[in-house]
Amino acid sequence: MIRTLDLRGKSLTKAGYQRAIPRATLDIAAAMLVIEPILERVKNGDESELIKLAQEFDGVTPDSIKVSQGALDKALAELDPQVRQALEVSITRIRKVHTDQVRTEKTTRVVDGGLVTERWIPVDRVGLYVPGGRAVYPSSVLMNVIPAQIAKVSSIAIASPPQKEFGGLPHPTILAACALLGITEVYAVGGAQAIALFAYGMEGLSEKCDLVTGPGNIYVAAAKRALRGVIGIDSEAGPTEIAILADESAIASDVAADLISQAEHDVIAAAVLVTDSLSLANGVAEELLTRVAKTKHADRIREALGGIQSAIVLVDSIAQGLDVVNAYAAEHLEIQTKNASLDALQIRNAGAVFIGRFSPVSLGDYSAGSNHVLPTGGCACHSSGLSVQTFLRGLHYIEYSKNAFVDIAATVITLANSEDLPAHGEAMTARLENL
Repeated sequence: MIRTLDLRGKSLTKAGYQRAIPRATLDIAAAMLVIEPILERVKNGDESELIKLAQEFDGVTPDSIKVSQGALDKALAELDPQVRQALEVSITRIRKVHTDQVRTEKTTRVVDGGLVTERWIPVDRVGLYVPGGRAVYPSSVLMNVIPAQIAKVSSIAIASPPQKEFGGLPHPTILAACALLGITEVYAVGGAQAIALFAYGMEGLSEKCDLVTGPGNIYVAAAKRALRGVIGIDSEAGPTEIAILADESAIASDVAADLISQAEHDVIAAAVLVTDSLSLANGVAEELLTRVAKTKHADRIREALGGIQSAIVLVDSIAQGLDVVNAYAAEHLEIQTKNASLDALQIRNAGAVFIGRFSPVSLGDYSAGSNHVLPTGGCACHSSGLSVQTFLRGLHYIEYSKNAFVDIAATVITLANSEDLPAHGEAMTARLENL
């Protein structure tokens, strides 16, 4: 079901390890060609064009693209009490973690009379995308909205695909999660057309956004790439992935269950075990055979585990395993070793790190308090997960007195002339002439 990759006795470069454990192939370039006419239709169209797109791609004709307050209130009123309680517990924990991410203003006195202050300013308006399709993701509402609210973004809109079984509205649990968080601007639109709506705005329906965040399928990722610059984006989210670094102390059934949990998302989801224990590797392989057959989405999981993107990777030692997982830079990385806390300190590249047996990825997906919108496809080597910082911009405010200006003027003029930009220097000397 899942291939075994033997890296024992091999010492590869970072790039070498990355080639040995590839991701599933995604043809973003082809997807961009597909979405190009969709973006143009939204850019030049009105609400009726969005309704036509819903008919074409979602098989439903929404009465209205904007979800009414009545529909939001109804969804919350009819929400299963247990689900509501679970969402409320998760909201509390996510708020607690993300509140500690708030940045503070800092003023640096460069010299007497020379001040530079860095202030953190929220973007004016954000569009948050919540996917719909194989699964329902009210958790993604929480993960996107709460950091934006803590950052004090003043205008927040959400888009989620219209659902045939709910009369063209997004899934009611998504609407209920929006209502719980006080979000009143929600649109029944999905895919590339949702990103285009946020990027361009639409007269009489929605104002243009400054930033779009949230995961989605390949067409959402392609739209983000195509419209980056028109809007800011968080990332181009790819298929979900889990890597687990484990030794003989790990329990095979735990490891297998965690690999399955992420393979459940998509047939191109990645599930990778890195271990120095042959007995654990064999035990996990046996557990997968038993457990996958019993799961609801067995066919999807079996295909994901059997893909080139998934593997049980054998290494000589946990030290080599650390090199492997740092090179792989997984979206989710579990450490299930005897010295899990110490080994976790050696991790440089991961979207989020889950330490020890009782910190599975599923915990972070919902209720740990951390964010589950994380970099995929190896982007954890250079990018972070969604946070309050995503919605803030650091602005420098520069204020120099006359004496501080005079003191530094010659330095600025010298540097300006060295770059053959004399007008820059003249902007300094003009002031010196009229002190």
